[in-house]
Amino acid sequence: MRFTLKQLQVFLAVASFENVSLAADELAMSQSAASTALKELEHRLDLRLFDRIGKRLQLNEQGIALRSKAAALIAGATELENTLIGASDIGELKVGATLTIGNYLAIGIMAEFMKEHPAAKVNLNVENTASIAAKVKNFKLDIGLIEGELQEADLDVSYWREDELALFCAPTHPLASQTELQDEDLLSADWIIREKGSGTRQAFDRAMTGILSNLKLRLELQHTEGIKRAVEAGLGIGCLSKITLEEAFKRGSLVPLACPHRNWTRKFYFILHRQKFLSHGVRSWMEHCKNT
Repeated sequence: MRFTLKQLQVFLAVASFENVSLAADELAMSQSAASTALKELEHRLDLRLFDRIGKRLQLNEQGIALRSKAAALIAGATELENTLIGASDIGELKVGATLTIGNYLAIGIMAEFMKEHPAAKVNLNVENTASIAAKVKNFKLDIGLIEGELQEADLDVSYWREDELALFCAPTHPLASQTELQDEDLLSADWIIREKGSGTRQAFDRAMTGILSNLKLRLELQHTEGIKRAVEAGLGIGCLSKITLEEAFKRGSLVPLACPHRNWTRKFYFILHRQKFLSHGVRSWMEHCKNT
């Protein structure tokens, strides 16, 4: 064999950090040892895997082609090692979640998962759909939980669960007493909504088909809580997942608005790299999410 697993680990770490020193720190190696391992791998394969741009190493075409296969091989080797030594528990799992899922669902799921698997270490990264997808694609995350729909050649997208958006306003807003909203109401209101690139925004845009370009989008914010506070302050009406609004509706600080002639349902999805090895940890996490 022309390469070692350690050389592949170094290659993957450098691909992730784009820096040998940071990769060495991640692997608890000296910088010189990591640099030597990378050079030896390129020499044995007779390939240049990175373009050197100052101190930054950027994957070239050959490196990109190798990355997914190397990641799958390392994950498979880790799984084999755990089997041989009789380790039945789960180690480190890097999970990405979009903001609604991460802030309102994933923490509870993670807590229950770690009760079932005491040795598991789950790292949760919470960002919008576009950011999570990019990190799964670049093997910085093992799995993503997203709100938005994706069509990425490198990613496998599978159904997780249903969700529903809700329209809402402050109790003092003129629309608060209206039984049902019509399109003219939607067009007359000022809107406080999520930013482009988020799954919630994608679902909102789809629900508003036909009138979207004429809506008055007063504010576009990245954070759910910021939208709720802006709506409470009377700056406009909002649209978020129902699961983010339950407590506010109970308190009465926000009130739901009915608009049944438009479709507010959507789906949550798992995303994985198509070349990702489905380890015991990833499979267990997905099963736990489905049963929660």
